This record gives sequence, structure tokens and C-alpha cells, in this order.
Amino acid sequence: MGEFLKAHYPYSVKEVKRFDKLWEINGETNEFPMTADNLLYWALDMYKRGYEFDATIDAYGGLADSKTAKFPILDPTKTDYYFDKGLECYNKGDLSGSIFNWTLAIEVDSKEPNAYYSRAIVKNELYTWKSALKDYDKAIEIAPKFVSALINRGGLKDQNGDYQGAITEYETVLKLEKLEQEEKQQAYFNLGNTYFNLKDKKKACENWSKALENGAEYAKERIAEHCK
Repeated sequence: MGEFLKAHYPYSVKEVKRFDKLWEINGETNEFPMTADNLLYWALDMYKRGYEFDATIDAYGGLADSKTAKFPILDPTKTDYYFDKGLECYNKGDLSGSIFNWTLAIEVDSKEPNAYYSRAIVKNELYTWKSALKDYDKAIEIAPKFVSALINRGGLKDQNGDYQGAITEYETVLKLEKLEQEEKQQAYFNLGNTYFNLKDKKKACENWSKALENGAEYAKERIAEHCK
């Protein structure tokens, strides 16, 4: 796990000790804006990583002297910098780092839908789906035809039992003009999944078939299994 943290996060691992069957890792994180939300997502990120390595985080530290605290630059020219930095962190597997930077991008420009959308994806990965839903809401409020956000919000609603809400999202997408082929595939396929969750096999099969007609080869498996 120490090697993983060094490879994917800008952390320094200073010491690794073994106590019988237990291992202890000591180190320092990079600097990040110290807010309640950021601490929450950092802890959730470490919990997620620890779980993947069958490990737990036992204790947390903090700044020794708040007088040395630094503050991020909240300047309009930094929007792209923070957004790109968030994307870089996400691609490396640093989930909390991506949230820190997309939050800064939003603080600089509260009308940037991609930052809300991207942050929603990671929030959901870190088990806070209600907060993720709020970010999707904001992204779609700013950009009502944001197809990926609509589809993701539909998926999130489906996962949490709001099937009618999910259906509305997918139908909204399918009413939009100039959809990409992959967007049609995904909307029809997801719509089929939601109807299946509602135990409406007929409508599920109809929509999986439409997904396949639009090139979604992955729909074949569901059709073969459930549409006989």
C-alpha cells in the first residue's frame, strides 16, 4: 500500500514498520485546502484505498502551526489550471486530490458545468451519492443539454431506487437533437435496465433492442438472457 500511495498520490511515505502480522505506514500528505469537506473526502479516499489493500488508517495528523498556512490563488485565470489539475489527479487515482482541485475551479468560476460534473463522478465513487446528485443538478442547471450529466444522474437515481426519476432523465436525453450514436446507445440501454428493475420486461427488451439497433453490441447479452 505504501508503494501504491507513493505512485498515485503526491504523498511522502517516511517509514514502514512491521508488528507481527500488522504493518504500519507513516508519512505526510501534500498540502491541500483545509476545509471540512476536503478533510471528509480525504478520509473517504484513504478509507477506500485501505479497504482495497485490506488495511485501515488508524490516526490522522495536522498542521503543527496554523500561522504557516498557505491559501490557494482564487483568480479567474486559474479556472483551467485547477480543472486540468483535477483531471490529472483523477487519472493518477488521487480521488480526493481531484475533488480539491475541482472545488477550487468552482470557487473561481461557479458557472463551470464540467467541474460540477467531474466532481459528482468522484463524490459518487467516494460513497456520497446525495452530494454527487447535487453536483449533477448544478451542472444540468447551468447546461440543460449536458447529455453525460443527464445520463449519469439517471444512473445515480436508478441505483438508489428512483426509477421514475431515472426514466425521465433518459427520455429527456432521447428527445434532444443531434445526439451522438454512443449517447443514444447508452440512453436506450440504461432505460432498458431501469424498466427491468421495475419488472417491466417488455419495455426493457424494447429499449435494449433499440440500443442494439443503434450499435450497442453490449445489449446482446441482456437480450439473450431476458428477452426470449
